[in-house]
Amino acid sequence: MYPILFHVFGYPVSSFGLMLALAFLVGAWIVGKRMPEEGIDPELVSTMLLWGMFGGILGSKLYYALDVSLRGQLPFTAAFFSRSGITFYGGLILGAVVSVIACRIHGIPVKAYSACVAVCLAVGQAIGRLGCFLVGDDYGRASDLPWAVAFPEGAPPTTQTVHPTQLYEVLWLLPVAGLLWVRRKRSPFLFGEYLALNGIGRFVIETWRVNPKVALGLTEPQWIAIALVVFGTGGWLYFWKREAPAEAMA
Repeated sequence: MYPILFHVFGYPVSSFGLMLALAFLVGAWIVGKRMPEEGIDPELVSTMLLWGMFGGILGSKLYYALDVSLRGQLPFTAAFFSRSGITFYGGLILGAVVSVIACRIHGIPVKAYSACVAVCLAVGQAIGRLGCFLVGDDYGRASDLPWAVAFPEGAPPTTQTVHPTQLYEVLWLLPVAGLLWVRRKRSPFLFGEYLALNGIGRFVIETWRVNPKVALGLTEPQWIAIALVVFGTGGWLYFWKREAPAEAMA
């Protein structure tokens, strides 16, 4: 594994940090391609990227700090300002809220912009999970399968071979991104499809993870995954029903 790639003026540059930066850059490129298709000025892509980055990173840190402080593992302030703790779901939630606010400020239709970011989120999340793999974070439980991996310099370190659940998510998310790209012009609610597919994949992959169960035998990420499936499917059905009469009259 390669948790630290190099140092700049004595400051370590982690492989996860590099992958996070790459995820934002690739995401911006995808959104820039999609915005004209949705009738949105592509000149706003950098502005919207900054809004999304701010909400995503802040949300990921807040989620992590609240989670570990409520579990008594670290004080909130120490967790929030630590170098670790970039949680995707926290970033997704607050990033979505901030992006909606940004859409209102810049006069962008929220549903159209959500369709622009659906593919971007799947690809960006996959790149981020590659970063998790490189630093040895978010791995699964012990396994003796041929592709199981040990993370002696991981977070936390383990010399046992474990499920590389980070790569499981990559293998799920990349086909999801491809499917969303194919459906981008005919889906009634592309962002809803992303949420539902994301939730399904994470719910299943979580069975190989080591997160503690919080209720009814399910982990916290599994409950969030269920919420994403419900919200995504519900939103898809809502917009499908709204568009159905117009299609029938055409």
